[in-house]
Amino acid sequence: MNLKVHLIIAFIISLFCVLGFSLISLLISDHKIIDFDNDVIAAIQGLESPFLTKVMKFFTLIGSTPVVIILCIFLIFFLYKVLHHRLELILFIFAILGSAVLNQILKHFFHRVRPNFHRLIEISGYSFPSGHAMNAFTVYAILSFLLWRHIPSRWGRSVLIIFSVFMVLAIGVSRIYLGVHYPSDIIGGYLASGFWLTVAIWFFQFYQEKRYNKKYKSGT
Repeated sequence: MNLKVHLIIAFIISLFCVLGFSLISLLISDHKIIDFDNDVIAAIQGLESPFLTKVMKFFTLIGSTPVVIILCIFLIFFLYKVLHHRLELILFIFAILGSAVLNQILKHFFHRVRPNFHRLIEISGYSFPSGHAMNAFTVYAILSFLLWRHIPSRWGRSVLIIFSVFMVLAIGVSRIYLGVHYPSDIIGGYLASGFWLTVAIWFFQFYQEKRYNKKYKSGT
């Protein structure tokens, strides 16, 4: 796949994410998404049980900043020591840190207050977009991207994608279930992270291709 195709795909994905995020932010500002949020919250919290609460607390813990930091340290060690791919290591760190910074910028720009009804845990800070959703999407999406090329079997790749999608969705749903985020916060977090990852991966692919072409030309 050449650079022009990469650019077109990246542009389409990033445009979709930007338009989707912009639409949600406008609906939030105009208070036109509250019915959607309330309906989804009611459906998810209607499933409440002691066992499910423990499960959701577990997933929200996995998506928390301290656990994400520990996970990232392990993954950085894995990428550096096992795969020996320093460029991929740089991409991973750049994607994670950039997502965290972008989340804080967006939170302080929109100043959305968290839901104030039926909270199962207490948490402070602004609500939109969800930091847990952005953390989960960024970590598991970039991990899938980096590991995909190193897994030879279709079965192994399928397991990787299914696991990543499950973790992203489970962490997002856990925040709604526990009453600390609106569904639109979660969707907004996914879209913001999707935009950021698309840009980061495209620059990575751009550098890789330019580096390969330069090496190929110098070899000839």
